[in-house]
Amino acid sequence: MSEALLQIAGLKVRYGAIEAVKSLDLHIDEGERVTLIGANGAGKSSSLKALTGLLPAAAGQIRFAGRSILNLAPHERLTLGIAMVPEGRGIFARMSVLENLQAGAFLRRDPQQVNLEIRQLFEHFPRLEERLQQSAGLLSGGEQQMLALARALLSKPRLLVLDEPSMGLAPIMVEKLFQVIDDVCRQGMTLLLVEQNARLALQVTDRAYVMDTGRISLSGASDQLLDHPEVRSAYLGE
Repeated sequence: MSEALLQIAGLKVRYGAIEAVKSLDLHIDEGERVTLIGANGAGKSSSLKALTGLLPAAAGQIRFAGRSILNLAPHERLTLGIAMVPEGRGIFARMSVLENLQAGAFLRRDPQQVNLEIRQLFEHFPRLEERLQQSAGLLSGGEQQMLALARALLSKPRLLVLDEPSMGLAPIMVEKLFQVIDDVCRQGMTLLLVEQNARLALQVTDRAYVMDTGRISLSGASDQLLDHPEVRSAYLGE
């Protein structure tokens, strides 16, 4: 049996004396869509930051594409193919939309292909083309989220990591955003999604992990967890 694209085992993350992630075990196969759901403070975002190198791991192991990445810097993990759209989007507000997109491809050495892919992305993100020379900070929240997603895609990731992509967005913009995510995943992209809208997260993914106070409390096929009584009570408001 081949090794999973991402394998996390016994991951612990601390903020001083506070253990935000007590022990995380998670795996994702190539081409899978996986979501990590849980209440605020469960340790989801801390787990993603440890995965992408933005926070140090206190213990445990993270393997990606067959190698340990624990000692790699964030840009080295990006080079391997892990790209995250962070909570809050993380765009460069004073830079233009075009400059933000180009920043997503700063590690690549194929400028002509990058320019071609930027034009192709406008099929998904026509509003970005209309605002190409505009400062990114002047975009609406939904447009900024689209820009953050497009920027991540331009790094040509093997694993796309999304942290709360729907936060603060109008329902129609959430629908558009997840349509783009679905289109991208249909082309073979592997996805790890943290999303406050648990119902939506479970509807658009293959498998799910439920995180509770720093540990995984449940896991399984997303459609099965949609019907799980604990999930329905705690996260779906039923």
